[in-house]
Amino acid sequence: MSDVKQKLVVRNIGLLLTGKLEAPIADGDCVIAIDGRISAFGYEKDLDTEGATTTVDAKGVTLAPGLIDSHVHPVVGDYTPRQQQLHWIDSTLHGGVTTMISAGEVHMPGRPKDVVGLKAMAIAAQRWYENFHPSGVKVHAGAPVIEHGMVEQDFKDLADAGVKLLGEVGLGSVKDGKTGKQMVDWARKYGIQSTIHTGGPSIPGSGLVDADMVLETGTDVIGHINGGHSALPDDQIVCLCESCTKGLEIVHNGNERAALLTLNTARELKQLDRVILGTDGPAGSGVQPLGILRMVAMLSSLGNVPAELAFCFANGNTARQRDLDVGLLEPGYAADFVLMDQAQHAPGKDILESVSLGNLPGVGMTIIDGIVRTERSRNTPPAGRLPEVVDR
Repeated sequence: MSDVKQKLVVRNIGLLLTGKLEAPIADGDCVIAIDGRISAFGYEKDLDTEGATTTVDAKGVTLAPGLIDSHVHPVVGDYTPRQQQLHWIDSTLHGGVTTMISAGEVHMPGRPKDVVGLKAMAIAAQRWYENFHPSGVKVHAGAPVIEHGMVEQDFKDLADAGVKLLGEVGLGSVKDGKTGKQMVDWARKYGIQSTIHTGGPSIPGSGLVDADMVLETGTDVIGHINGGHSALPDDQIVCLCESCTKGLEIVHNGNERAALLTLNTARELKQLDRVILGTDGPAGSGVQPLGILRMVAMLSSLGNVPAELAFCFANGNTARQRDLDVGLLEPGYAADFVLMDQAQHAPGKDILESVSLGNLPGVGMTIIDGIVRTERSRNTPPAGRLPEVVDR
């Protein structure tokens, strides 16, 4: 094995987005990563760019931390039986998403609902996505759906085996707040983060989860607060925003009006840091390769949020909520980036104004762990300018 450090230099960057609401834009035109971790960023003249093993000429485009989809339902590999579709994760990478978080592998045909079986499947799912990153995308999976009959020891067993997530509470047989809270508390005791289904039934077999159950259960994330698909009444959404401090997850496969209500309420509360984004796919709506970008553009344009802040909902906010080492332009964090530019012929004076007018940017490159994974996106509108690998 070579002892040579892998050094990535991305130069000629036109705009640096950080993922940080408190400072969404950074000064600089260059980012350096060593062995897949950000080591420095700023102006090229002030940085040590010698010895690069890969050099990318950004050609003046925007660099942002890779986007994070906070709510997906993977099954195995890069295949979803829900829509009989191959390579959906690779397609989503072409939409700038470099990290995905499972809200439960609920579309597995014959999904076991007995305690032994659900634990076995969760551990297996955690392992296969830990060992296999489709097209380089990091999929945090192995998210068991809680069922009646589980005891505290089951959550310890899951945590000891490496499981760090619960699937959406309410998708299994546990549909009351008291039981849900007990199990969520057990999960939290052993370092497992939890999400709850919010709103009306998503598919046959699921049920209504209203604000009272969400509040009583006390999960770490209020999953698809804008419904997946059907949203709660407005007063319940506002109540959830006001009555807890948890992550407010807005999804593509939900109610857009409820999404804007959530955003506006969070802004009134001065708590935009709680807003995180997911697609809630694959699902009945299909697969949404550009779902996270579409949410950024929608919330920016219709929610009157500056585009540089809306991008934070899609990376830094989620990274902080989920305690991940991605999604922020910060030394020591994973060198996961999306390079974008204003789409050809799209209105607006630059990429930020164009997105704030509701237009998607064009993705020109994705980088994960310091390695170029894709170049020009096959899914976004073509970018005005394209970055180029000049030395590899």
